[in-house]
Amino acid sequence: MLRELHIRDILLIERLELDFGAGLNVLTGETGAGKSILLDCLGFVLGWRGRAELVRSGAAQGEVTAVFSLPPDHPARAVLAEAGIDAGDELILRRVNNADGRKTAWINDRRSSGEVLRALSETLVELHGQHDDRGLLNPRGHRQLLDAFAGTDLGPLRAAWNGRRDAAAALRDAEMRLEQARAEEGFLRHAVKELDDFDPEPGEDERLDSARRAMQAAERIREDVARAAQALGPDGAEGAMLDANRWLEGAADKAGERLDVAISALSRALIELGEASSGVEDALREMSFDSHELEATEERLFALRALARKHDTAPDDLPVLADQLRARLEALDAGAEDITRLREALAEAERIYDAETEKIHEIRKAAAGLLDAAMATELAPLKMERAVFETRLEPAEPGPDGRDAVAFTVATNPGAPAGPLDKIASGGELSRFLLALKVSLARGNDALTLIFDEIDRGVGGATADAVGRRLARLAESAQVLVVTHSPQVAALGSVHFKVAKQVDNGMTTSRVDALDQKDRIDEIARMLSGEYVTDAARDAARSLVDR
Repeated sequence: MLRELHIRDILLIERLELDFGAGLNVLTGETGAGKSILLDCLGFVLGWRGRAELVRSGAAQGEVTAVFSLPPDHPARAVLAEAGIDAGDELILRRVNNADGRKTAWINDRRSSGEVLRALSETLVELHGQHDDRGLLNPRGHRQLLDAFAGTDLGPLRAAWNGRRDAAAALRDAEMRLEQARAEEGFLRHAVKELDDFDPEPGEDERLDSARRAMQAAERIREDVARAAQALGPDGAEGAMLDANRWLEGAADKAGERLDVAISALSRALIELGEASSGVEDALREMSFDSHELEATEERLFALRALARKHDTAPDDLPVLADQLRARLEALDAGAEDITRLREALAEAERIYDAETEKIHEIRKAAAGLLDAAMATELAPLKMERAVFETRLEPAEPGPDGRDAVAFTVATNPGAPAGPLDKIASGGELSRFLLALKVSLARGNDALTLIFDEIDRGVGGATADAVGRRLARLAESAQVLVVTHSPQVAALGSVHFKVAKQVDNGMTTSRVDALDQKDRIDEIARMLSGEYVTDAARDAARSLVDR
């Protein structure tokens, strides 16, 4: 609920503080007094796009502050939470317009953007008037209004839409992957066969390279090692040392102890020589290889590296690549089965969605009939009993809210063609249509402050009384602000403001006064009789207020 509106240096207003109440708040005054300025100020602080020049002449800046009560479950709290703004029991919006055109906004003393203000305004205020393009005249919102009237639960339908959308996306992705796989099927089959035939192993490149280097090194030194083995063997050092040992042992009996040291040393040398000869022989055996083995190793190594270059990967990654290509080939082979399964899933999702859309369509069709009947009931007291209001349901592209396009149409006379509200009805008729529609759609939404800007223009007498009573009925469940020229409407207000112009020191300003009971009777009498208020007009005003 809008509790307070503070305005400083905006258009014709120098200083103004208004305290609004629950129920029906009426604003009256002569034409041109500045009633529309109040709506301009409220729209400005709510971030609506309006007049470019708002700052009062001679002022450096203008400022508007609006204070709203914020119940615990108010939808504005979700907007504040998304914007990272703390919410208490009241919401304070303040917006400043500098003379150079710059605008700055605060929400609960925190700087904010016009975008956040506009998002908040959708949860705080609803404006209706003869040129209403934000509310009931906007065809894009008619389906939502009908659903709210019917109390429609769109949750299952939206879940079915999401399931249908996801199933369709999964099928598209699978078909795209299958198409891509089929485009490379020849390559995949050839590459997998080539890799399977070659059968590369992890670490094989390093192992083959080491073996190749060892064989190449052995080939270069084996001849020298063979000569060393021959020099150490029986035909070389070993044979000569054995001959020397045999000759010394034969002479030892005659030499006494003089050859013992030499024979002992020679024996040890023979042992060392034997170990050296054995080591050389072992090495020689290890260096023995078939030349075909080196050739085969080199051929495998070069083929491995060529295959890695072909697939632009490291030799050790070839086994992983083979597994990946094999998986893609298996996916290709299984792709037809997947497509069949996904098509069946999509068909089931579409069946569920179709069932939900049909269920919602029937709910909307029944609600449309009830709304049309409610409108006929409301239009008769508004002197529009010959008018026909019809809620039309037309096929639309499928979406999360179904396949229905909803439009509110009217025919002002029997037999006349029906059309959109704002195209068929005249200004006065449109006002009454909008009011009747708002009353019919009302569902006790006290979160919104409803504003009606001269919605009773062009009507009087019993029709104006019917307009006022419907506004009062709306005000039983929501705060209503109405700018009116009708005394019948003004008499039903629970809070009454009078807007008037005054001239001080050659400067024109607008002022707004909250009226007490006596002043209220005088104002309604003025609305009844014009410039000169008579006692008879006052008596008539009292009778209107006391109804």
